Amino acid sequence: MRRADRLYRITEYLRGRRLTTAAWLASRLGVSVRTVYRDVADLSASGVPVVGEAGVGYALARRMDLPPLMFTRDELEALALGLRFTQAAADAPMRSAAERAQAKIRAAVPRDLAERMRETPAFVTRRDPAVSARLAELLAAVDGRRVLRLDYADAKGAVTRRNVWPLAALCSALAWTVVAWCELRAAFRAFRLDRIRSLTPLARSYPVQPGRTLQDYFNRMHDEYGLAPTDFDPER
Repeated sequence: MRRADRLYRITEYLRGRRLTTAAWLASRLGVSVRTVYRDVADLSASGVPVVGEAGVGYALARRMDLPPLMFTRDELEALALGLRFTQAAADAPMRSAAERAQAKIRAAVPRDLAERMRETPAFVTRRDPAVSARLAELLAAVDGRRVLRLDYADAKGAVTRRNVWPLAALCSALAWTVVAWCELRAAFRAFRLDRIRSLTPLARSYPVQPGRTLQDYFNRMHDEYGLAPTDFDPER
């Protein structure tokens, strides 16, 4: 990668994230952390408003208006697949947002790339609309740290009622699940959305409590199964 292209990509990453470490940038750019330090220093010297420091992370001090982005064929295929997944698996408002984003992207790129995006030969089957609608309820509860009461059926159909602290929604090849701290079991649990018989937000919220956070769940997955946070969230 040319150095000019690398500096541009660093600026793009900083523009789209709240805090970015040199190690994260180095992993995405295929260079050493020392190279990232030099590049960030050069960007700062050239007038790009980078704040932060080595070992902590970097961010832009204010919004920067960059030239319109141009996507490669591979990038457009990745966007097409992500948008198709959202249109198949998410609730109605998010599907609508994906459709609008798709239209904006197609209008902004050359016609041949817009056609390539439309003809990307990778597809996602539509999931149960009831599950998609429940996903929106769960995401709202995560955002508000709202305790949920679930009537939940296990693989044999036995139903239990429990109060949970929803932390995140995950999607595997099998199904959407909600990761939560379960008050009944006093432990982390993952609940498949298609097995939730009923879902009721309670009046109370849950606190941010050490040992019961999403990061604690990631730590548990790493200790027990060797999974890293990046296995769930590539942005980490």
